[in-house]
Parts: sequence; C-alpha cells; structure tokens
Amino acid sequence: HCKIRKFQVLCLNPIKTSDMKLLLTSLLAAFLALPAVSSFAAGEAASAPASGAASAPAAAAPTAAAPAVIAPVSAAKPDLAKGEASFTAVCVACHGVGGNSGTPTFPTLAQQHPEYLVKQLQDFKSGKRQNAIMQGFASALSEGDMRNIAYWVATSKAKPGFAMDKNLVALGERIYRGGVADRRIPACAGCHRPNGAGIPVQYPRLSGQHAEYAAAQLTAFRDGVRNNNLVMSQVAAKLNDKEIRALADYVAGLH
Repeated sequence: HCKIRKFQVLCLNPIKTSDMKLLLTSLLAAFLALPAVSSFAAGEAASAPASGAASAPAAAAPTAAAPAVIAPVSAAKPDLAKGEASFTAVCVACHGVGGNSGTPTFPTLAQQHPEYLVKQLQDFKSGKRQNAIMQGFASALSEGDMRNIAYWVATSKAKPGFAMDKNLVALGERIYRGGVADRRIPACAGCHRPNGAGIPVQYPRLSGQHAEYAAAQLTAFRDGVRNNNLVMSQVAAKLNDKEIRALADYVAGLH
C-alpha cells in the first residue's frame, strides 16, 4: 500500500502549467525545423558532385603534359669530299687549284676562314653583295654546298704573296699597324691581326691576298658599291686612293 501510494505520488504529481508550455513549444520548434534541415542536407549532397566536377580540371591541370622543348638544330658536318668536287667543277677556273688564284682580279681563297666564305656566298646569292658572276654561281648553291666548299678550301694551304712597291709598302705598314690617329682611322691589325691571319668567324684572312683585288674591295667599300660590312664601309670612307693602294700592296706581302 505504501509503495502504491509512493508511486502515485511520483506519477500523479501534477506538472506545472508553465513547464508544460515550455516543453510543448520546444517540441513544436524541433518538429517544424525537420523539413528545413532535410532540405539543407539534400542541397549539400546535390552540390557535392558539381563542386567536385568543377574542381576536377584544376586538380588535373598540373598533370597536363608540358610543351615539348625543341632543341636547336645544329648545322650538318661539312662533306669535304663533296666540297672538293664542287670547287673543282665550278670554282677552280677563277680561284685556281686549291683556292690559290693566279689572276690578280680574283681572290685567293685558300686558308680563308670558312665562316667568312659562307657569309660571302650567302650575300652574293641574296644580292646583298653585288657581283654578276658570283651571284650567278652562288644562286645555284644550297647552304650545304656553300659549307662543303668553304670548309674544304679552308684546308688548302695558301701560297705566299709579295709586295711590289717599297715606298707604298712603308705607308701601308704604318696604316695597317698604327692607323691614322688624327683622322680616326683604326689600325687594320686590330681586327685582321698583325700577321694578316684575321679572326675566325669575324674578320677575314688578308695575308698574301692579291693587291689588285684588295684595292678593288677597299675602293668598293669606300664608294658604297659594296655594302655588306658596315665597319669596313666606315673605315674605307676615310681612305684616299694612295692609302688604299699602299694597304693593298702591304697585305699582299704580309705573312
């Protein structure tokens, strides 16, 4: 009987009205919030694939193949046998056996720097350097032909030349070695070397070159007939006829 009464006390003890209202309000708020929570969860689930898809390219970008790096193509090694054959067939009539010209108006090519010869052939072919005969021959040559000829004739030993006028030689030597300071004419030896050997790629060999040919080229530079070397045009513009003859005679005997 006591237990029942105790139970009755515990179970039947009335709940306060204010507490009941608070409890009902909380339950109602929770119930009403369920659809919103469900909709938010569904939206998150739906947006997840789209978000992942949008980020996929960014993630994949680093794995894209990098552009291939193209190495510079080096020039083919000259074929000296072909160079000799071409020179013998086309060039020997004017430039002599082995590039040692026997005619003063045609240059000796033996031992000339091959890079210089290739450039001159290119200039003849393009018309940058004017010479009707040479332009005709050069226009028929490919880049490979030019290299073959130039590198072959460079291996041929040049025969020594000689000066003709002692008085001119003395003047030519002074200009070649020391220039003319008061007229701002530089010494030729600075670029073409004291012995006339020149500098590969940059400046041609002059040692032993025919005086007549050398004088003709200096005059052409001075008069604007030859325009494929700005430095030489500027230097030659300051030379008079006597100085040009003196320099040409001097380099003919230089070795």
